[in-house]
Amino acid sequence: MPKLSVSDVDCAGKRVLVRVDFNVPIEDGVITDDTRIERALPTINLLLEAGATVTLCSHLGRPKGEVVPDESLAPVATRLDEMVDAEVIMAPDCIGDDVTALRANLRADQVLMLENTRFHPGEKSNDPGFARALAGDAELFVDDAFGSTHRAHASTVGVTEHIDVCVAGLLVREELEKLQPCREASGEGFVVILGGAKVEDKIDAIRRLLPRAEKLIIGGAMAWAFFKARDMEIGTSLCKKKSLEAAEEIIATMGKYLDRMVLPVDVHMVQKEPDTGEMKFAAADAIEPGWDALDIGPETQALFGAAVRDAQIVFWNGPMGFFEKRPFDEGTRALALALAETDAYTVVGGGDSAAAIAQMGFEDEMSHVSTGGGASIEFVQGDALPGVDALDDK
Repeated sequence: MPKLSVSDVDCAGKRVLVRVDFNVPIEDGVITDDTRIERALPTINLLLEAGATVTLCSHLGRPKGEVVPDESLAPVATRLDEMVDAEVIMAPDCIGDDVTALRANLRADQVLMLENTRFHPGEKSNDPGFARALAGDAELFVDDAFGSTHRAHASTVGVTEHIDVCVAGLLVREELEKLQPCREASGEGFVVILGGAKVEDKIDAIRRLLPRAEKLIIGGAMAWAFFKARDMEIGTSLCKKKSLEAAEEIIATMGKYLDRMVLPVDVHMVQKEPDTGEMKFAAADAIEPGWDALDIGPETQALFGAAVRDAQIVFWNGPMGFFEKRPFDEGTRALALALAETDAYTVVGGGDSAAAIAQMGFEDEMSHVSTGGGASIEFVQGDALPGVDALDDK
């Protein structure tokens, strides 16, 4: 890796600011999945063992620059205190006089958890004054929040202007190394799978990856947008205007490569108008008015599975259907099983697909499951990550 990592520098006795990704799901004040906290532990423990004083910062949710009590990081601090051999102190804010005093008096056997950086509008706007205050007295900045490296925010980029040494954490280093084969892949044997609801969110990925891939598989509600763009009936299936426009643009501009795009040949749908709840499979060109396609069908599962099993490198981002509700998890499950059984190098790119893999128990069967949805797909498609570019070169 061309960037310095935390294991390349002397951390002993240093005052360290660590950008972590503690954007975890919280319901009624209880964390329902602490995977992201667990993935940050190697870097935090390395710093504690070196005798550094550790201050952590992270965002949580989308409070839009205002204090939203339900999006406080206090539950995260409580959970982290149970996971590290150090006292975890929760700060009242991420900047300000009280926080400055806490950081100045922090001991090497303590960890300071700053409050949600997105409680301040200066975080997303990368305001220089906010970045300077957030940097505080840190001598070393460690970015271990891979899922936020594609955003040029104050806590990922701005602080690097005010801290002498800026390096990657162990998680960021691992992510870049594990994703690199997908970033470099091209041609025969490279299969990309894109799912989820919004074509417009992944239009750049389709445009960039379709010329590189042997096959680019599209599932989930993204597929319905391509059906409609080809004047096929989709009933009440999810297809927003922006998704349809994006699909039409891909069809109009990527004709040279469209034979590499693999769409579902059948669907699993439910009757919505009238709402009888009746479910059935249908060919892709036989979706009926009033019916809602919520998953790929068995023929498509076999088609996609065969492509995966013959691949050399597979990158997957986005579920194949409404996996949160049975039986519409079957398409995503079948694809996960195909990835588990293939000899290919398999990477799952964060977000809902990573959640589905974990929920279905296939996480350990993948070559790598990324912690970053948007960051992983931008890196694989060849984009620069501002949060990585801002770190010191080796």
